[in-house]
Amino acid sequence: MSTQTKQFKTEVSQLLDLVIHSLYSKKEIFLRELISNASDAIDRARFEALTDSSILTDGEAFQITLLPNREAGTLTISDNGIGMDAAEVESNIGTIASSGTKAFLAALEEAADKPEMIGQFGVGFYAAFMVAERVEVITHRAGSSAVRWASQGDGSYEIGPAERAERGTVITLTLREKMEEYLEPWRIRNIVKQYSDYITYPVVLLPDPSVKPEEPEADAEDADKPASEPAGPETLNSMKAIWKRGRDEIEESELNEFYKHIAHDFEDPLAHIHIVAEGTTEFRALLFIPATAPYDLFMSERKLGLQLYVRSVFIGDDLKELLPDYLRFVRGVVESSDLPLNVSREMLQDEAVIRIIRKTLVSRILGKLSELQEKQPEDYARFYEAFGRVLKEGLYGDFENEAKLKELVQFPSTFTEDGKLTTLKDYVGRMPASQKEIYTLSADSVEAAGQSPMLETFRARGYEVLFYVDAIDQWVAERLGEYDGKKLRAIDRGEIDLDETGDKEEKKKDAAEVQGRFEPLIGVIKAQLEKDVKDVRISNRLTESACCLVADEYGPNAQMERVMRAFNRDAPPAKRILEINPAHALIEKMLGMAVADKGAAQLADFIELIHAQALLAEGSAIKNPARFSKLLSDLMAQV
Repeated sequence: MSTQTKQFKTEVSQLLDLVIHSLYSKKEIFLRELISNASDAIDRARFEALTDSSILTDGEAFQITLLPNREAGTLTISDNGIGMDAAEVESNIGTIASSGTKAFLAALEEAADKPEMIGQFGVGFYAAFMVAERVEVITHRAGSSAVRWASQGDGSYEIGPAERAERGTVITLTLREKMEEYLEPWRIRNIVKQYSDYITYPVVLLPDPSVKPEEPEADAEDADKPASEPAGPETLNSMKAIWKRGRDEIEESELNEFYKHIAHDFEDPLAHIHIVAEGTTEFRALLFIPATAPYDLFMSERKLGLQLYVRSVFIGDDLKELLPDYLRFVRGVVESSDLPLNVSREMLQDEAVIRIIRKTLVSRILGKLSELQEKQPEDYARFYEAFGRVLKEGLYGDFENEAKLKELVQFPSTFTEDGKLTTLKDYVGRMPASQKEIYTLSADSVEAAGQSPMLETFRARGYEVLFYVDAIDQWVAERLGEYDGKKLRAIDRGEIDLDETGDKEEKKKDAAEVQGRFEPLIGVIKAQLEKDVKDVRISNRLTESACCLVADEYGPNAQMERVMRAFNRDAPPAKRILEINPAHALIEKMLGMAVADKGAAQLADFIELIHAQALLAEGSAIKNPARFSKLLSDLMAQV
């Protein structure tokens, strides 16, 4: 392998420019990111050594070292972690190269608070270029050749062979002008204490070789700067895992910084959960509920958010056995002393201890969400805006916690203000005595649902209707079949009869008379729309509109068809039922035309128009928009 100069992809070059000039609000974060990467590399070395003892040498002590050199203007960060081979260097240095650069940049353009986003996209390594005009990486993975990577962040990088016998990685930053503060021991010490005190490996500050021991430090203008610095190596972090400390021993600021470390987020978490489980199964966990959603929340290649440790040994950070997928937004750490140290991912699937841990974690997370919903509704609203669609996925698969999830899900409705949601519990609490079921309507948006003709009779009676406007709602609707003994009923399916008063036989007789009176028109409509609708009938839903389309009791509605097509499912259009409003003037006029057997051509045009109107009202496309426009214009010209 020879040294080569390569160009970054266009998107990465754009990202570098953003990182250097605008993204991070605090440049000191670069050191946290590089120390975190070094810690992860050591974790991976320890894990791989469980099955390959050749990776480690006897008596090897893990550590991360920081070496400032004021004369050379460099800061060097070293670790004896797993290291990288040439292929890993190209794919892993700045993981944005393999985790959605374009998605990141697109989201960045829409973000109001750009500095808060960067950590969510795995670009921490690139933060080095905020303070460095040149970054050099020399890395060696056991069993492969050492590799050198270097760049000035100007759109290109060099990669080639290097001389390094030891396993691990050395990153040397040549600092930019006016960034000399990051070579000062007191400054380095403060940064590590603030952001990386909980790192489980020693972060060691080595003495600056360009400073003679007797040379005094520069005048201390900062109150935190000591009058003199230690002459030898100094361990800067406490190395006590934060999750092993008691609840009362941890400051809120420490929890926030730890969350930012493991989640690569810049924003404080919305809530945290500290678990100390004792008894037949002992484990500790420190979990966090983020305030905002990461960019890859709905990407199939995303990682789950929990790290597993067994007796202080890192096992993995993408273990699907610890949490169900619908809680994938949770971040945190779990440590168990009951699992075997050489536990493999295959063993995790059948490990009884893992099943107990999982059950406890899910229960505590749902309990915390319930607490937020009850005691901190504004925070819960913020959570739900970010993760509500993901939480709903649990209704489709987590039958054990179905009752808890039903209490947590929320929907917009005909009674909620713009942007507000309601729970099923609150909906039931508002139901009038005459209302027996919970009513729902599916649509593409709250605005579309609110304008649906399906709502007319429900509004007239003061009945609230929930809106299903998320794609996931179509899949979980069957799991929301009942709440508090009341059936959830889709108002765009089947027949609706809201009149609970009066003699049922008399009502049937009246309905039959209306149907019979309009039968001449119904017959003409059926004949003309035979290929488009399944049936034509008198509507109990409409009070103002002339017509609407409804699905069979168990048939797919228009929204379900659209969702199926969006997911590339085979969803041939299903014929729906055309309902007409016998009290509408247009329908009365069309009846007269059908009875008199006059104006057949105009009646046919009217039928085509009302069918197209019904399609538009449900959010479906019409077959011939140009003809619809002409028919409508011609009709308007006759007025």
